Amino acid sequence: MFLAEEYMLYKKNYLSTLSDELFRSPTSEYRAAPFWAWNCRLEEDELLRQIEIFHEMGFGGFHMHVRTGMDTEYLSDEFMHLIRSCTDKAKSGKMLAWLYDEDRWPSGAAGGIVTKDKRFRARHLLFTVRPYDGSAGFTDDSTSRGVRSEDGELLACYDIVLDSDGYLKSYRRIGENDSAEGTKWYAYLEISGANPWYNGQAYLNTLDKKAVERFVEVTHERYKEVVGDEFDETVPAIFTDEPQFTRKTLMDNSTDTDDLIMPWTDDFAKTYSDTYSQDIMEFLPEIFWDLPDGKVSAARYRYHDHIAERFSSAFADTVGGWCRENGIALTGHMMDEPTLESQTGALGEAMRSYRSFGLPGIDMLCSWKEYTTAKQAQSAAHQFGYEGVLSELYGVTDWDFDFRGHKLNGDWQAALGVTVRVPHLSWVSMAGEAKRDYPASINYQSPWYKKYSCVEDHFARVNTAMTRGVPIVKVGVIHPVESFWLHWGPNDKSGLIREELDKNFQDLTKWLLFGSIDFDFISESLLPGLCPHADAPLRVGEMKYDVIVVPGCETLRSSTLDRLEKFREDGGRVIFLGEAPTLEDAQPSDRGERLFKNSEHIPYQRASLLTALDRSRTVCIRDDDGYLSDGLIYQLREDTDSLWLFVAHAVEPYDCNITNFDDIKITVKGEYSPVIYDTLSGEIKPAEFDYLNGNTVISARLFDFDSLLLRLYNGRSERQYAEPKKLEDKEILVPYETEYELDEPNVMLLDMARFALDGDELSEHEEELLRADNICREKLGFPLRSGAVMQPWVIHEPVPEHKIKLRFTIDSALALDGVSLALEDAEKAQITLNGQAVDNTVTGWYVDKSIKTVELPKIEQGENILDIVLPFGKRTNVEWCYLLGDFGVEVRGRLKKLVKRPEKLAFGSIVNQGLPFYGGCVTYRFGVDCPSGDIKITVPHYDGALTDIFVDGVHAGEIIFPPYELELKNIGAGRHEIAVKLYTNRRNAFGTVHLYERKCHWIGPDAWRTRESKWSYEYVLRDIGVESAPVIYSLKK
Repeated sequence: MFLAEEYMLYKKNYLSTLSDELFRSPTSEYRAAPFWAWNCRLEEDELLRQIEIFHEMGFGGFHMHVRTGMDTEYLSDEFMHLIRSCTDKAKSGKMLAWLYDEDRWPSGAAGGIVTKDKRFRARHLLFTVRPYDGSAGFTDDSTSRGVRSEDGELLACYDIVLDSDGYLKSYRRIGENDSAEGTKWYAYLEISGANPWYNGQAYLNTLDKKAVERFVEVTHERYKEVVGDEFDETVPAIFTDEPQFTRKTLMDNSTDTDDLIMPWTDDFAKTYSDTYSQDIMEFLPEIFWDLPDGKVSAARYRYHDHIAERFSSAFADTVGGWCRENGIALTGHMMDEPTLESQTGALGEAMRSYRSFGLPGIDMLCSWKEYTTAKQAQSAAHQFGYEGVLSELYGVTDWDFDFRGHKLNGDWQAALGVTVRVPHLSWVSMAGEAKRDYPASINYQSPWYKKYSCVEDHFARVNTAMTRGVPIVKVGVIHPVESFWLHWGPNDKSGLIREELDKNFQDLTKWLLFGSIDFDFISESLLPGLCPHADAPLRVGEMKYDVIVVPGCETLRSSTLDRLEKFREDGGRVIFLGEAPTLEDAQPSDRGERLFKNSEHIPYQRASLLTALDRSRTVCIRDDDGYLSDGLIYQLREDTDSLWLFVAHAVEPYDCNITNFDDIKITVKGEYSPVIYDTLSGEIKPAEFDYLNGNTVISARLFDFDSLLLRLYNGRSERQYAEPKKLEDKEILVPYETEYELDEPNVMLLDMARFALDGDELSEHEEELLRADNICREKLGFPLRSGAVMQPWVIHEPVPEHKIKLRFTIDSALALDGVSLALEDAEKAQITLNGQAVDNTVTGWYVDKSIKTVELPKIEQGENILDIVLPFGKRTNVEWCYLLGDFGVEVRGRLKKLVKRPEKLAFGSIVNQGLPFYGGCVTYRFGVDCPSGDIKITVPHYDGALTDIFVDGVHAGEIIFPPYELELKNIGAGRHEIAVKLYTNRRNAFGTVHLYERKCHWIGPDAWRTRESKWSYEYVLRDIGVESAPVIYSLKK
């Protein structure tokens, strides 16, 4: 175990104070570094071009991250040359090049290179009523879920007898050929079988240090060889992604006889015995079944503890140790951290492995609010003295996740210590399956990419302040995961208890955060190393806590009790929330009850907890009505000459298009002189504040999506804040429909066609193309296209021998010239329109360079037949095509028709105004008559990423966040042209337009291939547009 030492990302934090210049224009280390998806045949010139785009977007660097579709051999000389070239390009632009340690994820197999050697493959314990019978299972799961492989050895057999209630009445080891009084179960140690996700190999044995050392040799040493000279300079860290062990399973019902799988390794029983002086094989059934009469199994507890330690010591300690020795930080995130059940199942416990990270990280997908995940990582960062926390965020949110969502979901994580944002995902290419790899692409393929610096500048400014100094946290909370282990039993017996424990865990976290009580979790396994000697306050690594909360733990470690007893004896506050512990190291003991009686103890209730901690508050955030704010959280840090306070919304607003605000009062213990650091504009301005009873009370109005960064200088000062003058306003009329401009051709999606393979008859009916592709694959015996496929770089296929013919029927209300067809593999396509051969010479590209355009002959009025013949093989992709041109599109259900493009647009959705699939920018133009003076423009409702405002052709500013208004000074009297530019998204052209599961939040590869009631052949489109007319006011003083 070690604290942060040599490695330093934020080297400018050595400066005694934050300069105004650095705040206004933060440098690369404070900026995000997206996951840059290397997902195709890589070309050096294109990679270098995209790095320049990242710089334009406001990013400070990039993670070179291999994804599905990569066709350049992983870790080859060619691949490593590109790593070096991109690192050199980053250095020349004063950016950072972050490494990634795997071909896809989870980390460990090195794309199957390591696990070709079966010695290094993941192991698991198979507990089954069926001896080996040739019924091995198969998985293409991208996690390490185990399945019966029938590649292993028999460890033991057991005679299991349950009582009438399904509890473990008795058990005994028996011989392989012995009969059983109850049910005979077999315990096998198995080696994981082949999985296409690992390129036909398997996941790594992350419980075996030698296997992990081989992974480091293959991967990390290779990177060191090529870019080691830039470690801790241009290359700050290497990202590890979702390391885990074989997933633990649970019985649904105690009488079930389904196969059970638990993590295990060859010498597990030996190291368990060395640690606990107990033979785990003698107690193995207690891992699976609950004991009668509420009796706790110490063997079960020890199993979970030992698995967690084997995993952390083998993987994180080995990889993190190498990183520290080589002057680079280990960063990234673990697997399934948010709940007690999820982390028990995948890791044992989340916090234990953070001891070996230089920059612990989290994974926040789907705009979820996993406060526990973030708080665990932040707590470790505090205690080990790490500089911050990394977050992989925005993934799986779909194309229409807008700038409001980016800000809100980054803000609450910044308040919980995240300093390195890793936006997920920036695709190198959209070719083939890549375009369904958890969109959107935060890269040039999105129409708003040139405006993304609006988001990046904000977060970079937050980071310049919130990476400085040290955190102020007075409350520590014993992490309850070890009590959860006691109840890892059948769902029908332990499920309710586990649900209650997990609910308590989530409730506790939210009660404290939203009750303005910042806190850190304390891992019992880490506590002895972080706190060798206890006193009051309780020093845990770099932190000192005045209060320790014990949240309903049934068992505490003896080492934890040692420290809590001494802390209490020295005057520290110990608060037991709920019942007293009755176990010590999972064995009966009255030691916890004695400490309980000698400490404060309160019901497991929000009001009781917040009342008990009231005198420990440093910051309190209340609404004007006096109630604690129920949606704001904060982080407070102490710098050399001031405090930094960041306040952020942490819940989704009721409706992003409805303007709401809260007038709040922030009370900070002590007297300070607060100043607002405006992170959106870079301005530094006075705050509204007062003093009351020796405290500083700051008043602020926060709209939805707002956050607030305050610098609190020591000591009192005179108020410099001036109330804004209230201005009279008069509405200026805006027309109901306007002229408009598109910055791209309009588009008709071609995703339905009749099809034929190798000259067969065309299908009777049209079929969606991804479905048609898999129908042909089934016919040929090829692997189906889905989320889990082998990488192109390991599949060496000759020229495809088959051909697929696609026939599109295009209905047009008018004859059209100048229409283009956009498609992938255009150079290989044979195209005819109405029987006329089409020259497939590429004329350009649409959205992504892999989607090429060719010019079409005239589209006739009425029915048109477009035939496309493409090569078809194991590695080919049948993808949607697009018509591009100056036309409108009418959609009714699944029917589409080309029509005349409207001359004007009304305010409202553009989907029903001839632009249903359009994904570029739309600029609405209209004239207004203004008096001389100032005006205010409001765009109250829009569906898109953001809006840009222009007056007489001059950019005036963006309208992104509530109150959705922009004030313009000194407008001359007369008529002025107002332009509102809406940046839309690609969802209706490239998204899940046949997914009828409207509440689906997991927009990954298989969301395009749903079935039954989740599927609709009729288009499921989402509204895009400036949904109501802008409101313009003239302002009078």
